[in-house]
Amino acid sequence: MQYMLRGRRRALTGALALALAAHAAGAAEAPADGPSGPMPFAIAPQPLATALLAWGKQANVQVLTASGSIANWRSGGAQGVLTPDAALDELLEGTDLQRESYDTRTVVVRQRQKPDNATPAPVDPDVAFDPGTVVPLATVDVQGLVSDTGFKADTTRTVTRSEARLTDVPQSVTVVTRDVIESQQAVDIGDVARYVAGVQYVDGYGGSPLFLIRGFDAGHGLTDGMPNGIARTEDLPPLIGIERVEVLRGPEAILGDASQNNNFGGSINVVMKRPQAQPVRTLTYSLGEYDGARLGLDLAGTASNDGSVTYRLVAAGQRGEKTPQGFGGGRGAYLAPSLAWQGEQTRVMGGLEFVDNRVPGPDHTVLLGPDLSTARPYRSLSGDSADESTYRTSRAVFELDHEFGDDWTFHSQGQYVRQRSDGRSQSYLASGFAGALDAVDRSFRYSGTYWTWQNDLSTTFRHGDVTHTLLMGLDLARTHAGDNGSGSTEEGVTADTSSSDAVIVTRPLAYNLRSSSDFSAKFNALVAPVSTTVQALGGSWQTNAGLYLQDQMAIGEQWNVLVALRRTQYELETRWQDGSPRRVHKSRWIPKLGVVYKLSPTVALYADSSTGFQPDPLLGKDGQPLPVATSRQIELGAKFDLFDQRARLTAALYRIHVDHSIDLVSPEPPFFATPGPGQTNRGLELEFAGQVAPGLDVLASLTEAHISNHDDTRPTGAPKHQAAVWASYRFGEGAVKPWGVAAGILARSRSLGRTSSDGRYFGIPGQASVETNVSRYGEHWRLTLGVKNLFARTLYAVNFDETFVPIRQGRVVLLTGTYDF
Repeated sequence: MQYMLRGRRRALTGALALALAAHAAGAAEAPADGPSGPMPFAIAPQPLATALLAWGKQANVQVLTASGSIANWRSGGAQGVLTPDAALDELLEGTDLQRESYDTRTVVVRQRQKPDNATPAPVDPDVAFDPGTVVPLATVDVQGLVSDTGFKADTTRTVTRSEARLTDVPQSVTVVTRDVIESQQAVDIGDVARYVAGVQYVDGYGGSPLFLIRGFDAGHGLTDGMPNGIARTEDLPPLIGIERVEVLRGPEAILGDASQNNNFGGSINVVMKRPQAQPVRTLTYSLGEYDGARLGLDLAGTASNDGSVTYRLVAAGQRGEKTPQGFGGGRGAYLAPSLAWQGEQTRVMGGLEFVDNRVPGPDHTVLLGPDLSTARPYRSLSGDSADESTYRTSRAVFELDHEFGDDWTFHSQGQYVRQRSDGRSQSYLASGFAGALDAVDRSFRYSGTYWTWQNDLSTTFRHGDVTHTLLMGLDLARTHAGDNGSGSTEEGVTADTSSSDAVIVTRPLAYNLRSSSDFSAKFNALVAPVSTTVQALGGSWQTNAGLYLQDQMAIGEQWNVLVALRRTQYELETRWQDGSPRRVHKSRWIPKLGVVYKLSPTVALYADSSTGFQPDPLLGKDGQPLPVATSRQIELGAKFDLFDQRARLTAALYRIHVDHSIDLVSPEPPFFATPGPGQTNRGLELEFAGQVAPGLDVLASLTEAHISNHDDTRPTGAPKHQAAVWASYRFGEGAVKPWGVAAGILARSRSLGRTSSDGRYFGIPGQASVETNVSRYGEHWRLTLGVKNLFARTLYAVNFDETFVPIRQGRVVLLTGTYDF
């Protein structure tokens, strides 16, 4: 078993026999006699591995342990003015682990030995530490080891497909911790993403959200590093099933994302909760005027006497969602069981996930001209309270980790996913006359199936003053859009879907928008419905395969270099309009190069070059595959650890050039698409997260962006300025100690929209929204009462056309809480 050398932040074993250094590379040595006096500790409840990382950094002591000994444990944290030994004892409380000091700067954490098998500690503290005296324990995959101490995170796995410290990664990455999610009373991923630099959130027509990162559509991103969906009609799991959210900025084609979205600006990766030995018995609940009631259960622990089998069961339900506009019928169900087995050198995990959400149409209005002054009052629009969309996802996942001899580790993970969405709505289409809209009653349906399989073989070795962490990967993905079903019915109308399972059934409505009046219901009942078979995905198959090679190099104490190369092969099997088969095959080398220079132990400068490659299984209006789009990004940035490394400031300058874009011109699935002009996006992003004083955590971001279309058109949905600040304070003494308060503000400048009928531009005003909450903490529970949109502003989406203008009006009161039993 090997350990991380002092001053390194990269483990020297494939299984990562976890060694947690006291400081970043080049940190000052501890005093000769080591820390012994009381000092302030602020370590929140979290996985034990990251709690030890936080303790080592605060106490300036090196911690050595076998990864298997701590992988399944969580710590209750340590707060207050304590000696380092007392703080470490608090972290280990409730586990079968103990600390042993071998010298003034090294502490070993290992399992307690039975009396008849005890290993004596050195009697002389000056005796050199012998790693051979540490009992080798089972290895463990450490992909879940992140520092969830308050608002600041220290590690990521998504960027490099292996555990890496954020300060060693030459890229701008945001990790949203559970503390942030709970502090902000986030209900879904849209709430989480709003405070992240460079990210924008838009309500989708059918309720499925849309994300923009650095000006590009980001789809629905990744789940544990694997595509969450293939056609952007899928839904995301509820937050109760998510451990953290990672937002990667910049092209991510190097990761082999086979989902259908433009991954030029970045991606959102949700890291799911997985089995652990530390018991979890948590009940969560929320109650809101429009969101309805939510109830969730999170259970985890050991399922065998020897602790080798662990489990996780997350279940949640929601009912009663009704929007201010009157759309109702919302409800949701979620179930995610998983089981893991930990052997001496092997770990296997398998899990299932079921998501079933019925979402009412979002509040919206329409424009009768190219200006917001022509907007109809949203409550006066014709609509049906039964307008809703249903999203169903079934997902099976597995993970396998095995450590071979000589520091080689094999990691494999895969998933099989079936997704379906369908719904109906009364909505509007641009007519042939400027300023006029046609009301229609429509229904749609989409389904898709896909599987992905990722395999990585990694090793770490040292050559001179350079430590290499080498990773070789093979990925496979297969997607099928279209089940060749028999059809869909809408009020007795059958739509043939033998060539496509994406169907829209429209029924023209006699409705006068200007007078807000209906013609007779009898007249509307006589209007014949029209079935429109959407020629978009008709049974097409897409295959993606990729070979991946990556080398993370730590050169001395100040340089880190990341070199990665991917060979991607893409094949689309579809048909010409006459029914004859058509096969499209593309391949490309995708490089990535990044460099980090550590100016000091707390300041890191970096530069990065990334390539985007986006094959597209969607078919355009002519029924043929859309062309592959490519991009290139250059990013320069810096990362500063501040406030005794309890907070981090990240600054990034970027430029992304795309050869062509995809313009989405349909508000409903499957999102008709046409090739659009290329574009160049430039910007500056600043992001701060962490603790600035005892009890006070702050999250802040600032985005300055500029987009240029290559055909001289004006960019839509692209505000130049965006800012957000969130602060949370928990009182530390006196009668107010059990209380906490938090508040935040989100603001952006104006942007442009464009009408779909005649291509006229109109202004979307800038806006700001304020939200706040107050919390009461008990020994095993927390209760939070909050208000969103405190000043009841009318909040517009960042981008829309005249047929669908999503808005949010009025303040929303939300009560949330947790209970540990």
